[in-house]
Amino acid sequence: MANRWTNTLSQTDVTPQVAFLNRRQLIAGVAAGFGLAGVAGVSNAQEALTPNSWEDITQYNNFYEFGTGKTDPSEYAGELTTTPWTVEIDGMVKNPGKYDIDDIKAAMTIEERIYRFRCVEAWSMVVPWNGFELADLLEVAGVQEGAKYVAFETLYRPEEMRGQRFQSLDWPYVEGLRLDEAMNPLTLMATGIYGKDLPNQNGAPLRLVVPWKYGFKSIKSIVKITITDKQPPTSWNKANAREYGFYSNVNPNVSHPRWSQASERVIGGGLFAKRVPTLMFNGYEDEVASMYEGMDLSKQI
Repeated sequence: MANRWTNTLSQTDVTPQVAFLNRRQLIAGVAAGFGLAGVAGVSNAQEALTPNSWEDITQYNNFYEFGTGKTDPSEYAGELTTTPWTVEIDGMVKNPGKYDIDDIKAAMTIEERIYRFRCVEAWSMVVPWNGFELADLLEVAGVQEGAKYVAFETLYRPEEMRGQRFQSLDWPYVEGLRLDEAMNPLTLMATGIYGKDLPNQNGAPLRLVVPWKYGFKSIKSIVKITITDKQPPTSWNKANAREYGFYSNVNPNVSHPRWSQASERVIGGGLFAKRVPTLMFNGYEDEVASMYEGMDLSKQI
């Protein structure tokens, strides 16, 4: 049975890793003590999506912790040690603590989610993620009344993450979501792609995926999640608030100060691939637009 946000696919749509795309439910166990319910079906509104190849996804990405070039992550991320790994959950929660990544993965229902990915640099791809809804993890933590935001923090380990030896950003990398954004069923904690464990260069062993926002919001290699009643700082907003807002929703009608966001270059389309129009909220408008009713999306970027 297809999951709620995977678009209808046929074998003719599939690029490499065919076996993965035939797997609709990878793990369906519930660990003792977590008590998480199964995921209910929800209709999807997007057209069929053809995922990029493994090579596209793992060889062309941004992960400044390993360098500012597109191939730096794939070249240098092998230096990162990802076991053991714990995620600290604190702040306004009933069950604070450090959670082992293996315990988290065993407790959650891991699904296939094929999402569009839109970089703020105006390139895009389609990624077949494996992961679980962030809302399920927050349910385990027990969000307290009055909480409004979720803050995230990436690992800081400059001896293994060579990009952190330079001041390209204020390390460690931090991000944040409003609580309703974090609880939206689209918001995923990714643990893999194409049915395999998440490669280091893509944010192993655990990263956020928020498909209606520009890619830099989808923080990688997460070690800490804090529930708070105050809007948390975010790395790119701290670096340049004029160019990078807290929300960073994909909006083709609002240009980046240095380039248009009206269209995008599709990775994997070849040297002469045409640009395609960018969709409002990256094509997920029906699912998320209601969260921003009353906001001026040209100013509250």
